[in-house]
Amino acid sequence: MRVPLSWLREFVAWPLSVEALANRLTLGGLEVAKIERVGEEWDRTKIFVGQVLKVRPHPDADRLVLVTVDYGAEAPLEVVTGAPNLRVGDAGQKVVFATVGARLVDPYAETLQYKTLKRSKIRGVYSEGMVCSEKELGISDEHTGILILPDDAPVGMPFADYWGDTVLDIDLTPNLARCFSMVGVAREVAALTGGTLQISEPNVEAVGEPIDGQIEIVIQDPDLCPRYSAALIKGVQIGPSPQWMQRRLILAGMRPINNVVDITNYVMLEWGQPLHAFDYRLLRPARSGGVPTIIVRRAREGEEMTTLDGERRTFTRDMLLITDGGGPVAVAGVMGGLESEVTEQTVDVLLESANFDFISVRRTSAALRIPSEAAQRFGRGVDPELTVVALRRACELMRTLAGGTVAKGFADNYPRKAPEKVIPFRVSEIKRLLGISLSPQEVKELLGRLDFACEEHPGEEGTLLVRVPSYRLDVSIPADLIEEIARLYGYDRLPSTLMAEEMPRQWRNRDVEQEERVRDILVGCGLTEMISYSLTNLESVAKLTPGGAPPDPNAYIRLANPLSREHEYLRQTLMNTTLETVARNLRLVERVAVFEVAHVYLPREGRSLPDEPRRLSIALSGPREPLTWLKRAEEPLDFYDLKGIIEALCERMDVANVSFVPKEHPTFHPGRAAALKVGEEEIGILGEVHPMVRAAFDLPDQPVCLAEVDLERLLKASVPGGRYRSISRMPPLKLDLAVVVNADVPSDAVQEAIRRAGGPWLAEVILFDVYQGEQIGAGKKSLAYRLTFQAPDRTLTSEQANKQRDRIVQALRQEFGAELRG
Repeated sequence: MRVPLSWLREFVAWPLSVEALANRLTLGGLEVAKIERVGEEWDRTKIFVGQVLKVRPHPDADRLVLVTVDYGAEAPLEVVTGAPNLRVGDAGQKVVFATVGARLVDPYAETLQYKTLKRSKIRGVYSEGMVCSEKELGISDEHTGILILPDDAPVGMPFADYWGDTVLDIDLTPNLARCFSMVGVAREVAALTGGTLQISEPNVEAVGEPIDGQIEIVIQDPDLCPRYSAALIKGVQIGPSPQWMQRRLILAGMRPINNVVDITNYVMLEWGQPLHAFDYRLLRPARSGGVPTIIVRRAREGEEMTTLDGERRTFTRDMLLITDGGGPVAVAGVMGGLESEVTEQTVDVLLESANFDFISVRRTSAALRIPSEAAQRFGRGVDPELTVVALRRACELMRTLAGGTVAKGFADNYPRKAPEKVIPFRVSEIKRLLGISLSPQEVKELLGRLDFACEEHPGEEGTLLVRVPSYRLDVSIPADLIEEIARLYGYDRLPSTLMAEEMPRQWRNRDVEQEERVRDILVGCGLTEMISYSLTNLESVAKLTPGGAPPDPNAYIRLANPLSREHEYLRQTLMNTTLETVARNLRLVERVAVFEVAHVYLPREGRSLPDEPRRLSIALSGPREPLTWLKRAEEPLDFYDLKGIIEALCERMDVANVSFVPKEHPTFHPGRAAALKVGEEEIGILGEVHPMVRAAFDLPDQPVCLAEVDLERLLKASVPGGRYRSISRMPPLKLDLAVVVNADVPSDAVQEAIRRAGGPWLAEVILFDVYQGEQIGAGKKSLAYRLTFQAPDRTLTSEQANKQRDRIVQALRQEFGAELRG
């Protein structure tokens, strides 16, 4: 919610500075995310309010004119412009005038860029400055003409002083629906700061024919529409709204359209009640010869309508529609229909001010993907007592700003009047829950700031009967009142106390500890942890298997009411979301090395809740080392970097019997993927991403390595506490061993056989060379290992080490047909 302080001051006066006000609001639950000072970038010595003295034709250009502008200096200046709203012979308009040296937004740049205004010669005539559009000032994207100011704008005043303002950008949580308006924020400011509130009930001068007999309101589904009010304004003249209204709408984040539409938006921002204007003459009666009729009902399955955004919408039975005698004219609480919209030809306006069930609006808005301003407010809850108040304010504005004649009375159908809420409240609960003691009189004073009426309970001492204002839809139980008292008293003033009882014994959660250990190890390997959404879409999942069958939607858990198509299903793998994250990051950086620990969601037949095992994903791409003058060649991260990280993880987690077995998988490059096994159990897969998968995720043309590991099985195989052995004080003895085996024999299998045959004195085995070539024959490869022998209690001799080496050679010959390389 954007709150211009100049607008807010119409309803409340506060004694604090802007910064102190923002801090007080934040501590009171209305988080001020940003303080924006509009006009701060406008140079007070170079951008002024000016007045057009004369407009004459350009001597050498039909579409340009020469404008003489008085901006408060000793002499006026002449500028060249092609603005269509300044014509030859014009005079008197108030404009924004920028002199040479002013810094303005470049209206023709695709991104936000500034330019410094220079004296320029345009078709033979010097331009000494510029009359500015809204876009050049950074106010909006409007650039079709220059900004025309009201007639009372003072000539020569710096534009920053005239138009500038301070805007509070407040992040409102769903329970703060009452603050989606200037009046709502004003109430909070007054309550939190002790300021003076000055809100008066709107009045309207209605002199037209009574509305009775001119419109009929029928509510067929009062459970979804408890109140529908309407006003009729005839003889309106559609045109631009006044500059002061446009300015406030722009500062509040809305785009001005025309006076009628702007008035509905203005009143919504001011009072929090969304309004909608229908072209009265386009509404159809329910029966032949009758008056136009508004019918509020549930949609019929498959019913269609084109909304104001030009989209053809199809409705389901759980959606609420506003219809006339011929069919739908609006989606209740969300958006109006195109057929009955207000246009330049509109003369008579029917103004809707209704109240709708917030859950229905929220679901409809999400299903149709229409996040309108009205839906934001209705979806959080709007006070049903506001409908007529907002109508009075809007009708009076339409009378004064659009020249309309307001019909006497309102059409008001209110089948479900909300009962008044009275909450019995024991004052002693404040001490129990907040730790402070307040008297009943102090409680009355605090709650009275928020319009809660309190009186003593006649039958219970120390208990108050609290009457809740109609607009406080979020207050229904005593705990809600406690929260209001805490906000007004000040969270920062609540005392800190220690627990009176002894702290309970802390039990270790080894599962969580092990998960955190995995994170620490991977961070130590140079990876960065990432967090992605648990929700995905099937199009993204299908990218993992190019050319394969699309995922079956019935095999996934789908959200009943997803916010977007991109986040519709609970994921069953981390691979696609990890690749999406890598793709986004590689657009900004050269190197990505990330991991994620997260749950996947696997449906269980016959059960409503899924299994939620944890998975670990790792992704690498980019140069192996940062760019440096010491090393010019940029070697990319590859499969072996990924394999090394997983080996380090397994080693540090004390997972034994780990092996990597070649495996084919549609996501990975053929011949560059392996299954991770612990013993005979497969717990993960790793490899280089297939080029087709890489292209599908819009990844750059470079190796991208990916792994996904079943973390539950990995942690199960981990030995808690680790394995330890004493460090030998005896000197080691190192021998090299090179054997020739068939090319399809995995080096890990050879290394494991060496360990088995090496006996207890074999301390370490390292593969340091792999060779294939003519010297050893086709279909063969040479593997060279460095063997380290070390005894815990003696110094080994060369004869003892060679004897162990011979046993190893014999074992390799028997198992793999290996031969010593000469």
